[in-house]
Order: sequence, then C-alpha cells, then structure tokens
Amino acid sequence: MEFSQSIRFLMVRILATWTVAMATFSGATECRQTEQIGLRRLIGDYESPTGCRAHVADLTDFGGVGDGVTSNTKAFRDAVGNLSMYSDDGGAMLLVPPGRWLTGPFNLTSHFTLFLHSDAVILASTDLDEYPIVDPLPSYGRGRDIPGGRYSNFIWGSNLTDVIVTGDNGTINGQGQIWWDKFHNKELNSTRGYLLELMYSEKIIISNLVFVNSSSWNLHPVYCNDVVISGVTILAPTTSPNTDGIDPDSCSNVRIEDSFVVSGDDCIAIKSGWDQYGIRVGIPSEHILIRRFTCISPYSAVIALGSEMSGGISDVRAEDIVAIHSESAVRIKTGVGRGGYVRDVFVRGVTLHTMKYVFWISGNYGSHPDDGWDPKALPEISGINYSNFVAENVTMAANLEGIDSDVFSGICISNVTISLSPKPKKVQWNCTYVEGSTYDVRPTPCALLPENGAPCAFPTETLPVESLQLDICSK
Repeated sequence: MEFSQSIRFLMVRILATWTVAMATFSGATECRQTEQIGLRRLIGDYESPTGCRAHVADLTDFGGVGDGVTSNTKAFRDAVGNLSMYSDDGGAMLLVPPGRWLTGPFNLTSHFTLFLHSDAVILASTDLDEYPIVDPLPSYGRGRDIPGGRYSNFIWGSNLTDVIVTGDNGTINGQGQIWWDKFHNKELNSTRGYLLELMYSEKIIISNLVFVNSSSWNLHPVYCNDVVISGVTILAPTTSPNTDGIDPDSCSNVRIEDSFVVSGDDCIAIKSGWDQYGIRVGIPSEHILIRRFTCISPYSAVIALGSEMSGGISDVRAEDIVAIHSESAVRIKTGVGRGGYVRDVFVRGVTLHTMKYVFWISGNYGSHPDDGWDPKALPEISGINYSNFVAENVTMAANLEGIDSDVFSGICISNVTISLSPKPKKVQWNCTYVEGSTYDVRPTPCALLPENGAPCAFPTETLPVESLQLDICSK
C-alpha cells in the first residue's frame, strides 16, 4: 500500500476511534500486577470488579450523587479517607459507578485503586474557590504560568506507593474552558493546576481512561519512579492553552504505551525542572519508554524534551509513533541558563503526515522563571538518534539550532524519507552549532550532518519498566 493511502486509512481509523471514545467507552480492566481478579459483584444494575484489592467500596456508599449537578467533593474525600485505613490490609478500591459525578479536587492514597465504570464521568468543579493555592514545585521555583503559587491540581497525591487509576474507559473531564478563558484574559493570579498529578510516588499505573478538557497539563507524574501509562485517550481542543498530554517530570522508569492524544500543546513533554531551581533539585528524568503512541497537535510537538530540563534527561526510547498534523515530530527545547543535559535519546519507527518540521532542536528557548538564572549554565545535548522515519506533506525537514560555544553533538539520523508539501521552505535543513552524521536520508541533509554509511543505534537491552506486567481483570 502506498504511504498516502496508508495515512488515509490510519486517519479514518483514528477518527472512528475518537468518535467512539467521545460517545461511549469500553475496554479491558486492569488490576494489581501481583494479584488475580476474583468474582464480580452486582451494584445496582451493573457489575463491578472485585478481587484486585481486599476492600471495595462504591462512591454512593459515601453519599455520592451522579446527577452532574450535586457536589460530590465531600463524598470523594470521605471515601479516600476511609479507604486509606486499609492500605496495610490488602489495599482498597473505590468504584465510580455510571453517572456524572461533579466534584472539587481530591487526593489519592497508597495501595489504592480508583476505578471508573464505562459510563462514569468525573466532572471537575468550575468553582475556582474550591481550588486552594498551593506551593510551586521545588524544581520550578514559581508557578509555570505566572510567578507565585499555583491552584490545586484536580486529582493528586504525594509520597504514595501502589496507586492505580483505571477503569472501563470511563472519563475524567477537567471542564477547562473557564480556565482557558481566564488565562487568555489574564484574569488568573496563580498558575493553573493539572488534571492528575502525583508527586514523590512510586508504582503508579494510569490506564484505560479518557481524559478531556484539562485546565492545563493532563497527566503529570513528578519526582516519581516506576510509572506505567497505558491505553489512555487524552482530548482537548487544539487551540486550548498548554494542555500537554503526558508530562513525566523528574521521573525514572516510565512506560507510556498504546495511547492517543489530541492536544493544544505537546502530546508528550519530558521535563526535569526549570533553570537554577531544576539544577538545584537535580532529579533527572531517565529510563523512559514510549511505544505505540498516536498524536494530533498542530501547534506543538509529538514528543518534546524540555524546555524545563535542567535536572537532566537521559535514556529515552520511543518507537512505533504516529502523528497527523503536528508542528514537529521530536523537539528538544533548551537554552542558555538551563544547564542540565539531554543525552542518549533513541527514536525509531515514526510515521508522519502534515508536519511543519520533522526534526527540531531549539537552543534559543529563552523563557526563564526569574532573573536568577545563570548565563554560564549551558545545556549538554548529545547522543540523539533518529531512525526509520517516513513523513508526508512536510514544510521543512529540520531546524537544528545549537548554541555558540556549546555545540550539540552526536546527532545521528538514518533511514528517513521526507516528502514535501506543495509549498515547502526553500531551505530544508537549517543547521547551526550541531555535529553528527546521517545515513540514507532524503532530502539531502546539511553539511554539518554528513553521510557516514551506518544507521543509528537503538539499545538492545531492556529497561526494568518493560517487565512490569499489567494483569487483566476477568469479567
């Protein structure tokens, strides 16, 4: 099948999947990897899983009302507070049954599963008074939108172990329009919170759910280890501000797979702190695996590294990636003052249609938290490997901008075929302050990336997070 026919087929399939996801959601249910699902019990007129945790409760047991109007803030908080008592006794699961469950922000707890029925929708309150102002992240030093603190995240937790957020493809709706409007109108005095953020936590699974209309970033694990994000759908208008899909931030051992994002910002953005604050905290993002991932984001990247990367980013592996109508496939965003490093990045098996750039490295990303950044803090960018890309309807093959006196080195690009748009840029490869090589790349790369006769490397050893298995709960 010709490439253009393949893309048309893929677009039809994705649009069909999106339409179904926006109407009714169904799918497999996952439980703790070390246990098998037992029986299912009947609650009302639907069956719910039992056995993944020793203790199971329904939101209605705590007074929940799923009419889309009644506030369930107290019900969610009481439920989590009650179930947290079982963390040392086999853990607990909170079931969210069919309905529209309006609530303000609430925390999660350890050894805990939040499970959404396929017809369950958790609706974030649009009453901003329900979102207290909290401290900024240590590695950022201030709110990301504006100086100062930030509004509470919608669902969050800190210092947790063994947390599962999953379901039969139920929905978590951030109802972000009010936040987007106030952000555009400069009516917010603090940074927007995120739809789901876990801090200083480990053994996290987020799976088989749909996240829509976040106020800002959708999924934000920060200072976490052993994170699996699998089978999620994330949807936001492509014009919505900063609605990143998945942002692992100063995290180690992360697996992102079998997921689909439509976003107003980067579909995946790997981060590790901002300028002097990220350098001081010094927690890198490393050992990150991305596979079988699809993105639509006309104004941003499919996979971004940075711009906040001051704690370092290394050992990132991505493969089997599809993007339709996105600004760039892979973008490294950094600049003077960032410090840190991005190294040992491997991306292969990428199919693209309608792109501004295929490859983009920005060494002049100048956004800083305040005036305290160090002009001598230069980033290290090295060991960047891209292979087996096929792209159609591309405006410009590559825009690769290093920094004077800080050459970005070890860039390898191989087995790449790029077909240009009807009105392409006259210069297809813009290269400054970069060093590396290419192999079998069309159109012909810039002189700073000469042909060397060998394809790029991809690691053969597996990452520990690859062996983390997600057992399927039987029906």
